[in-house]
Amino acid sequence: MRRKWRLNASLVEYMEGTIFIAPWLIGFLIFMAFPIGYSLFMSFQKVTITASSTTTEFIGLTHYRTILFENGSILYNDLLPFLRQALFMIPIIVIFALLIAIMLNQNFPGRTAFRAIFFLPVILATGEVVKEFLMQGEGDLGFMAKYDVAGIISAYLSSTWSTPLLSILNSFVLVLWYSGVQILIFLGGRQTISNSAYEAARIDGAGPWETFWKITLPAMTPFIFLNMIYTVVDLFTFPTNPILQRVRESEYGQYSALIWIYFVIISFFLAIIFFVFHRATRSQRETA
Repeated sequence: MRRKWRLNASLVEYMEGTIFIAPWLIGFLIFMAFPIGYSLFMSFQKVTITASSTTTEFIGLTHYRTILFENGSILYNDLLPFLRQALFMIPIIVIFALLIAIMLNQNFPGRTAFRAIFFLPVILATGEVVKEFLMQGEGDLGFMAKYDVAGIISAYLSSTWSTPLLSILNSFVLVLWYSGVQILIFLGGRQTISNSAYEAARIDGAGPWETFWKITLPAMTPFIFLNMIYTVVDLFTFPTNPILQRVRESEYGQYSALIWIYFVIISFFLAIIFFVFHRATRSQRETA
């Protein structure tokens, strides 16, 4: 009898989870499953579009070979500089959002207003607004020219790495624009940490720096992981992304192949994040 009750409880729990994801699953099957499958099918076709019809001819992996090996400019001229910029951009956004969230979690006058200010760019600004803002030369850091930061970075880094880093610093408004959602997630994560843990640490004589490394950072690890995933997906699907702009200029079959190659690259970045998170959580369990 008890075993039967346990089976029924497991079934109820399974059904509850299924009901919660059902709206997303139904929406995915209706609106996304067919376009995704059709784009994969088209990546193996030569597509000819005329005024009256669209014809396809199976050509196998021709588009993939062309993009990866024969005509690398389709992908690599835009991909490699963007990937180098992303390697800087992702940790900068996550660290910036974490520090701002810790600051906004403090009790000070106007805290709610400051939280709204940091989230406003997400609501008000669009990709075109930010693009126009950057084209006008706005959004840079004032101290860059005053202290010759560009010269210092160029002296210690090769142009391959200094160029994307300086591009980020000269358009720092993007970091602010990208960080709104991450700040909210970190704020929610910070508020899950009990104040009693900090009180016990202060009684034991721990300072702010030790408290951050021993309490705040380990407790925020799942939220850092979540924000890394969100930032990668958001950054790689940004409207002004050069790869997506290149996609719009390609032939339909080639466009489909390019987007699937790009999907594999994004999946690779996400796999690295999952691996690092797994190692970090396992290390925490072993030291606990």
